[in-house]
Amino acid sequence: MMLSWQWPLAALIALPIVLAVIIIAAAFGGSRRRDTAGAAQVFDLDDALGGEHASQLLRQWRTLGRLAGAALVAALIISIALVARPAQVDQGEERAGSRDIVLCLDVSGSTLPYDREVIATYLSLVSSFQGERIGLSIFNSTSRTVFPLTDDYALVAKQLKTAGAILKGVETQSDIDHMSDSDYQKIADWLEGTQNRTDETSLIGDGVVSCAAMLPGFAYGSKPAHDARRARASSIVLATDNVVSGKPTYTLGEALDLTAKAQIGVDGLYAGPKASEQDESAVQMKSLIESHGGTFITQRDGSSVNDLVRDIERRKDAADHVNSRAAIIDAPGWWTLALAVLLAAWLALAWRLRR
Repeated sequence: MMLSWQWPLAALIALPIVLAVIIIAAAFGGSRRRDTAGAAQVFDLDDALGGEHASQLLRQWRTLGRLAGAALVAALIISIALVARPAQVDQGEERAGSRDIVLCLDVSGSTLPYDREVIATYLSLVSSFQGERIGLSIFNSTSRTVFPLTDDYALVAKQLKTAGAILKGVETQSDIDHMSDSDYQKIADWLEGTQNRTDETSLIGDGVVSCAAMLPGFAYGSKPAHDARRARASSIVLATDNVVSGKPTYTLGEALDLTAKAQIGVDGLYAGPKASEQDESAVQMKSLIESHGGTFITQRDGSSVNDLVRDIERRKDAADHVNSRAAIIDAPGWWTLALAVLLAAWLALAWRLRR
C-alpha cells in the first residue's frame, strides 16, 4: 500500500525547530569547552589515560557516546515523521463486508416439503460469500426473523443446518405420517409466528416486503431521489413457488417495485415440484424477477446456483466500483516500533556511559 502523509506541513515546521535546538545545544557545548580550555590545566587527560587499558576504555566511551548521539538523532527524525502522520490507502478494507443479503423463505404448506432442498442451496450460497452480512426470514401469512443480518458465518451455517434437520420430517407424506410428537413440536416451534392470519397462506408479496424491511434504509412506499442511493448494496434471495392463497397487502409485482425503488436486488429460487416448473405461477415469478433485474433459478440445477452466485458477486463488484472511496488510515506501526527500539538503545547506551 502506498505511504502518504496527512500532516506534512507539521513536519516541515518541526524540522527547523529541532535543528535550531541542536545548533544552540552544540554552540553552548562548544562555548563551555572553550572556557574550560582557557582555564589553568590541573592535569592532562591524555597523560592520565596514557595506559593501554585506560586508552581502550576511553575509545570505548567515545564510541558509545557517538552511538548514543546517532540513536538520539535517528529518534528525533522518526518523531518528526510521526508528527506528519504517516498513512496508507486501505481500499480492501473499504470493500469488505459491503453487501447485505436476506434469505427469504416461503414456509407455506405447498413449499414446506421442498424447503430442505432450498436450505441446502442457501448453504451453498453462503459458502461462496466472504464479508457479506446474511439474514434469514421465513414467511407464510406473516413473517418471522430466524436470525438478523450477521457476518458470523458459523452461526449462519448452524442455523441453516438446524432448519434442514427439522424439515427433514416433512419431505414426503410418509414422513409426516410417521412423525413423532417431539419432531412435530420442533417443526411447530420453528414455524411459530408465520401463520397469524386466519385462512390465508403464502402471502408472497408481503413476505418479500418483510424481508426487505430487515435491510437498513428500506422504507415502505416511494423514497425521495436524493435518498435512493444506498450506503450498502443489498439483495434478497426469495424461495417460493409463487402460489398465493389469500389476499396479500402487496402482490409480488408491487413488492418488487418497492425493492427496485430502494435499490434492493431480488433473485428468485423456485421452491416446488419439478413437474410444476412450467406452471403459470412459476412462469409469472420468473418473468417478474427477471424484469426487475434479478436471476431466477431452480434449486435442483447446480449450474444455476453457480450462476446466481456469480450474478450476486457481479452486482456487488459493480456497486463497490460506483461507491468506491479511498479509506485513508493512520499507519504509525513500523515508525512507532522503530522509535521505541531507538529510544531503548539510547537509554541502554546512556546507562552504560554513566557507568
